[in-house]
Amino acid sequence: MKHIIYGGDGFVGSHLAEQLKKDGETVVVADITKSDHAHYHAKNNSVEFVTLDVTKPEDFAKVEINPQDAIYNMSAMMLSPIVTRAERYDFFWPVNYHGTVNILNAMEKAGAKNLVHFTTDMIYGHTVHNPMTEEHPVAPIGEYGESKLATEVLAEDWRKKGFNISLFRPRLIIGPGRLGILEKLFKLIDYNLPVPMIGSGNNPYQFISVFDCAEAARLAWKAGFPNEAYNLGSANPPPVKKLLGGLIREANSYSILLPTPAPLVKFALNTLDWLNIPIMDPEQYMIADEVCILDCSKGERELNWTPQYRDEDMLVSAYREYRANMDAKKGDARSATPTAAAT
Repeated sequence: MKHIIYGGDGFVGSHLAEQLKKDGETVVVADITKSDHAHYHAKNNSVEFVTLDVTKPEDFAKVEINPQDAIYNMSAMMLSPIVTRAERYDFFWPVNYHGTVNILNAMEKAGAKNLVHFTTDMIYGHTVHNPMTEEHPVAPIGEYGESKLATEVLAEDWRKKGFNISLFRPRLIIGPGRLGILEKLFKLIDYNLPVPMIGSGNNPYQFISVFDCAEAARLAWKAGFPNEAYNLGSANPPPVKKLLGGLIREANSYSILLPTPAPLVKFALNTLDWLNIPIMDPEQYMIADEVCILDCSKGERELNWTPQYRDEDMLVSAYREYRANMDAKKGDARSATPTAAAT
């Protein structure tokens, strides 16, 4: 038996590959490019890598799948970088939906039936009841959530064919190797600029660690790939203003938190979005002032999974990584600057 991770050189997949290798498992990573993730290649040089594009059915012949193999779909186009309204369908759907179709077809051809598949909490849309259980109504706000919800519908169809498909719906995933929308926040803090909040900042904001996501996928394999969906989020997330205030203090910044009228800000951001000059994705700002907390107790009961990382610690860790990267770039720039010849 081996573990085949499509999109396995990406954010969650690379950490999952690392954990599976620690378990002594045989791991095959299939991804479109081989990245320079230090945390991945430094520890997983024994992982087999196959160059594969999930949007191309012919590429799947590159990976030998056996009936007993465990398959993981970590391939996805995410909300960062921001794309315009006109480009979103073509950006999200080929990989998120059609790539999933190709993976399932390849599995069926090989007789493999065990899959872990990551979708997103963005399938829920606006908060109807809090906390959000896995039975929360689904009403995605944008193409990203819609493309991921379509794969959950797909999973239901394939379960009827005898497939075992465990679905995971994570909140915003953060950890080493990825900053995404957080980079804009960190720049404001570095320049001691006001940090605007959509609304009062009294609502909590929930992250999930990349390490906790990888562990959830591993535990789904250990549990025999339950035909269930599971929320993934941190425990006891703090209010936005407390979360950001702590980060500003950590950074020794003079930034201040700036509450804003949420309806007015959303109107302005929507206007920019309609003009195809977005500065945030609607799936992020439309719920920014809502209480969007995932109830993750199902995963705790059925998989023995519990989140290990606090939101405050995850955000500070991400900032420190950003700061280290910026300092390294400055050092490289200084070393590359020609010095004047001695006179």
